[in-house]
Amino acid sequence: MNEGDTISQPAIPNITPIISITMGQSVSLLLASIAFEELALASILNAEAEKIQYVVGTLGHGLVPPATITNLLEIDESVRKTMNDVIRTEILLQGKLEQILSSLPRMN
Repeated sequence: MNEGDTISQPAIPNITPIISITMGQSVSLLLASIAFEELALASILNAEAEKIQYVVGTLGHGLVPPATITNLLEIDESVRKTMNDVIRTEILLQGKLEQILSSLPRMN
């Protein structure tokens, strides 16, 4: 770079969005986002179950030739890792839900 050269910086527009939603609407949106995450986790668990069913031969035609002990152990490890990730995500979602519910005004 030569003396006097300038570094090009990105031009960030001045955006000031005006969003107007009520507390009830924001709670509904937060609860819906948790529900969609739960739905995604259910789909992941279903895919893992189908993976196991395929390997053991109870879904479709299974592996040809049939699964070996090595195949079963590999699938077991893969499913176990996925389940651990799902469990961690469930714990985070539970925390989000509890935080949302605790911020709601108490009804007598």
